[in-house]
Amino acid sequence: MSPSSAHEPRPRRALVIGTSCAGKTTFARTAAPVLGVPHYDLDDLHWGPNWTTNPDYQRELEAVVAGDAWILSGNYGSARQVTWPRADTVFWLDYPFWLVFGRSLVRTLRRVITRERLFAGNVETFRAAFLSRDGIPCWVVRTYRRRRRQYRELQSSNLYPHVRWVVFRHPREERGWLARAATSAQRSASRSQKAESRSQNSGEIRY
Repeated sequence: MSPSSAHEPRPRRALVIGTSCAGKTTFARTAAPVLGVPHYDLDDLHWGPNWTTNPDYQRELEAVVAGDAWILSGNYGSARQVTWPRADTVFWLDYPFWLVFGRSLVRTLRRVITRERLFAGNVETFRAAFLSRDGIPCWVVRTYRRRRRQYRELQSSNLYPHVRWVVFRHPREERGWLARAATSAQRSASRSQKAESRSQNSGEIRY
């Protein structure tokens, strides 16, 4: 599905995927009120204190996915068998490497300098972020091509034929989709209000 397809049926259970630092959480957080659904993030569900795995992660994930409506951001392959069968839409932020890598440097440096509290109160350190193979900038370099290849294979396969794909290849496409979706939601709300008003007026008793 092209990014221009904002007039397709409104997503009710959506996944937001993309390489690390593509902007998945930001997009999902912005899209949630537009779609009228709650936002959840896999990192928030997965991580516990001191970068340990939340022991209730699987149970909490299944509870989220069992809901009638949600938008879920994150790349965890281990969650796919739980999340994808329930999703009706996948938003893929398929952005170029230079953009994603630049974001990874800026975001990671900001988090290290400000000691920003992340999932379960965890904090990124300079050593872990920039001097480790698992630090985000290095992780982007190591996984970028593999992630894109995996998503292309998923998109072209028949594993999840019920899923609608919306692919953004530049942030301006993302912003355009959000703007059109917001306009569509406003028009839908306006029509509902007018219909409700007519229904109430038709039941009035005049003297």
